[in-house]
Amino acid sequence: MPTAFGTHNTNPLSQFPQAWDRASKIKLLVLDVDGVMTNGQVWIGADGKESLKAFDIQDGLGIKHLSQCDIPTAVITGRSSKMVLARCEELGITHVHMGVNNKVQALNEVLKKMNLRHEDCAVMGDDWPDLAMMAKAGLKVSPAQGHQAVKDVAHYVCSMKGGNGAIREVSDLILKAQNRYEELLRQALS
Repeated sequence: MPTAFGTHNTNPLSQFPQAWDRASKIKLLVLDVDGVMTNGQVWIGADGKESLKAFDIQDGLGIKHLSQCDIPTAVITGRSSKMVLARCEELGITHVHMGVNNKVQALNEVLKKMNLRHEDCAVMGDDWPDLAMMAKAGLKVSPAQGHQAVKDVAHYVCSMKGGNGAIREVSDLILKAQNRYEELLRQALS
């Protein structure tokens, strides 16, 4: 295990000794939305409905990098949003579960469809509604601003916040642990 994650992330892996080994086995990344794909803010318009969500472009590229390496992403969220659906379509995320009350049940459905086990997936969540789903995962990840209860169970706590590079950080971790990062970087440089 390297002593530091790399030049683009100064979060030392020695602080999270299980993260590298667990990341090397991941076949699926599962994300919550608010506080993970976004910064957690909900913008309500004059009509009383959600009017805006912002997504980090580097997070999106991290999701695409995983997809290039045959590691798909799934989204499981308690809220429903056309903006989230549009972003998932743009990124090629086909396993999208919105308006979910039981995230563990949704996770089990995704895993069954993909013929994967709980230990094959990384789950990134930021608050209490994500804890039961995270408890099942092979790699539990929290963004930097995640609730303390989530950070306490996480195998890895990102140095970046949700909606501001945390997904890219965990995608880079997975790719590096699986020896795929350098290959993608070489392609980008050519």
